[in-house]
Amino acid sequence: MKTIFDGLDPDLRQALAAQLRDLWTHTSTALEGNTLTLGETAFILQEGLTVSGKPLQDHNEVIGHAKAISLLYGLLDSRKPVTEADLFKLHRAVQTQVTVDLYSPVGAWKREPNGTHATVEGRQVFIEFAHPVDVPPLMAAWLALLNGFLVQSLNEQDALAADAALHLGFVRIHPFFDGNGRMARLLANLPVLNAGLPPILIDRTRRQDYLSCLTSYDLETGPQRASQALPTADGGLGRFRDFCRECF
Repeated sequence: MKTIFDGLDPDLRQALAAQLRDLWTHTSTALEGNTLTLGETAFILQEGLTVSGKPLQDHNEVIGHAKAISLLYGLLDSRKPVTEADLFKLHRAVQTQVTVDLYSPVGAWKREPNGTHATVEGRQVFIEFAHPVDVPPLMAAWLALLNGFLVQSLNEQDALAADAALHLGFVRIHPFFDGNGRMARLLANLPVLNAGLPPILIDRTRRQDYLSCLTSYDLETGPQRASQALPTADGGLGRFRDFCRECF
């Protein structure tokens, strides 16, 4: 696997890898409302200490996300196809707030329908995600799409298109009861990393643009059903692909 750190001195490689981990963790958790700054995130991950006055859950989120990044690199290093079990392991790392609830499983597909509200042209609309019964076949198709990208030698343009397709596909399915955004932003970057490129990171200042892209695509295509094809790299992903390129 090519990486952006190839050819660097080991000490510099380690330092840059830590900086990238801190930035990736901060941007993704901040999009979900985590209150820790980049400096505080780096302090927690590098020193293993807490920040006074900040919620314990925020600390746990960044620790869990950093662990998930390590697992992600492990998937690439193994050169094996990514499996359902791998996704469940990543979800257990990301979803640090464990709720003892049969219908809110951690490390397993969702068991209840889920969706989200969005404001479009001054009115509220409800966006419905894939039904739980459709999740297993949809995620099998999504994994096939991911693994297909990982066996290709992608250039920068194709890697960014693959990221957009995987990201939109995952978010439309929303296979877990919680943690789907963080999971999508991790997993969609696998083809990008595999191409030897840095991951696409979305700063929280772009949150509204990010959600607007996702909402527009959801409303245009409707709920993802098992009978429908997943988004592909050459599909109608123009706006979101452009957004990913801007963030990259």
